[in-house]
Amino acid sequence: MRQIPPLAAVRVFEAAARHCNFTRAAEELGMTQAAVSYQIKLLEERLGAALFARNGRAVMLSDLGRRIAPQITGAFDTLGEAFASVRVESESVLTISAPRTLATNWLAGRLGAFQLLRPELAVRLLVSDEIVDLAAGDADVGLRGCAGPIAGLCAHFLMRMPVTPLASPALLAKHPPVETPADMLRLPRITPGDDWWDLWFCGALGDEVDRSQASGIRFDSQVLDGNAAIAGHGVAILSPPMWQPAIDAGLLVQPLPHAAMYRNSFWLMYAEGKRNLPKIRAFRDWLLAEIAAAARDDPLGAFVAPETA
Repeated sequence: MRQIPPLAAVRVFEAAARHCNFTRAAEELGMTQAAVSYQIKLLEERLGAALFARNGRAVMLSDLGRRIAPQITGAFDTLGEAFASVRVESESVLTISAPRTLATNWLAGRLGAFQLLRPELAVRLLVSDEIVDLAAGDADVGLRGCAGPIAGLCAHFLMRMPVTPLASPALLAKHPPVETPADMLRLPRITPGDDWWDLWFCGALGDEVDRSQASGIRFDSQVLDGNAAIAGHGVAILSPPMWQPAIDAGLLVQPLPHAAMYRNSFWLMYAEGKRNLPKIRAFRDWLLAEIAAAARDDPLGAFVAPETA
């Protein structure tokens, strides 16, 4: 275990030794001259030796003080460089946490535009459905799917999660036309046990229809469900905003107009203490502008905040 005197006293000694003047050391540290003298006295008592020779109001380093002062100044310089490097890295790297589907299907394709706007920032994207501790600094910002704001975090609404069946045109062409929600029960469904299916069927059909689970491919990710639907393996229950490029390209179509709203929405969140960091402001402003642009074409009401929906 290191035997180090109180760092407050060591810091005072370093400044006083560098200036050889207690008054100037006090000005640098924002202390009174009496407080500087007191800290030096504590340090000398701890060491059992004088660090300064006093001659009236003038002070000069003792032999011991002259011997250790350069080493202590060097140690503080090293500490300063270490913290400066952390500060530079913190200011130049933006770490974003986002769940798999949102990160893969919505955010990743847009981040290039943000990088062009802010080339001085290195963007690190953590793709995981696990909730990271934003208050502890595990990520700078998080895009989260949850029911609403979380205490202690700044939160900005991004979008809701409308859910509806989507399928490839080739798959639909192989089956009789889907004209009513009940017709969906005749089609092969991907991950038929997904609770989004129950949510959609409840809204579309009510409780009279038997929605017993059909056989079908089962995945644990909307990304896998959607790609299986594009490949023609069945109808997937998906959130259309996450699959807009595939819909625009005609790879997926929505057989029926009905969509249900999942209870959670996506939110941008970050720790209260980071709200004024330039990199946080830059990402927040850019992301909310992207959301505003996407909201101009919103037939399902995905971009209407829950409290006003």
